[in-house]
Amino acid sequence: MTNSLRDYMVQSAEAIQATASHVSAEMMDKAVDICVTALKANKPILVCGNGGSAADAMHIAAELVARFLRERKGLNCICLSSDAAMMTSWANDYGYETVFARQIESYGCEGAVLIGISTSGTSKNVLAACAKAKEMGLKIIGLTGQGGAKMADYCDALLDAPSTYTPIIQQIHVCLYHYLCEKVEAQMAA
Repeated sequence: MTNSLRDYMVQSAEAIQATASHVSAEMMDKAVDICVTALKANKPILVCGNGGSAADAMHIAAELVARFLRERKGLNCICLSSDAAMMTSWANDYGYETVFARQIESYGCEGAVLIGISTSGTSKNVLAACAKAKEMGLKIIGLTGQGGAKMADYCDALLDAPSTYTPIIQQIHVCLYHYLCEKVEAQMAA
């Protein structure tokens, strides 16, 4: 908890600054390469998360499908969190834990990419999606909090925010995925 707006902003800035050292350029380059390789092979990028991370998943998909900074053709990215009918019908009949795994089964294929977002790294439905993705031969990029928790075991590229405080993790995720989108877009528009 922070005592003032200034304290909160300073804490946020310090966490973002720490991320510049924590997430290696090599790991980010690997995430970019995973996405570009899939897109060039006409394979989809699938994105999922819960709550604020669901909003981030929608944001990532919108940046890649529509545009980030450049005019270019749309990129094949699907937000698994945004289909309300699928989410509620499947969850009602089979439980929320498998709602993303079911969509991976439908939309995923070998060579595709899953970007899973979980600030804790322990979201059951995101972990189930990762397990299904791994089983099917998808590459997995994880956006998590410090260390990645259980999700780290599945990730080909782990982009973990060096924090355990959810609001700060989410702010760092925005920085990380904006950078990812910028670099993917630059390579796909070239």
